[in-house]
Amino acid sequence: MTAAMLPSRLLVACLVLAFASSASAETGDKEKPITFSADGAEVNYESGTGVLKGNVIITQGTITIRANRIDFKQNPDNSLSATAYGNPLAFRQKRDGMDAYDEGWAQRAVYDGSKDQLELFDNAILRRGTDEIRSNYISYNAATEQFKAEGRPVTAPTADAPPPRVQGVFQPKSGDTLPGKAPSGKSPAAKAPPVKLRQSGELAPAAK
Repeated sequence: MTAAMLPSRLLVACLVLAFASSASAETGDKEKPITFSADGAEVNYESGTGVLKGNVIITQGTITIRANRIDFKQNPDNSLSATAYGNPLAFRQKRDGMDAYDEGWAQRAVYDGSKDQLELFDNAILRRGTDEIRSNYISYNAATEQFKAEGRPVTAPTADAPPPRVQGVFQPKSGDTLPGKAPSGKSPAAKAPPVKLRQSGELAPAAK
């Protein structure tokens, strides 16, 4: 049944990094219904797919996506998959067991809830608390807590488009949260292993 409701130069830099936190995405989101609102929509309830246009908001549990347009589907495991377009669009999801959120902004986003995978394209920002990454392409997996950022040019360059670089900031841990520092009055714990940052080393061939 169908229902209608009316009213980025090639690769320059690539980083792969694991966030130090042990909290992943909210595990109960897949058990929640998918709800949406928009100025207009074309939805197929049998296939669980739809196209939403105009002031779109789609949610599932703690996941919220706000955009100008969202093409979405309900996966066999009940999770949400969506391709969103905005200027910018906004993505938000609660971290499991914490009063904290993963947040992202971009011109385009592709989210696969079955894999907990989010891709952000063009003027992208990924933020976790006070930690932040900016690039024209960011891929983030909430299950493994790894992200990849590439210094691509924007899909449709403009005069104020940022250069194809990756920029980020990770705030220092303070007080008793520093790795290897024991809380006051306690013996020092074993030194925690450092967060590993590796450069992919893969460069796309120059355009002919």
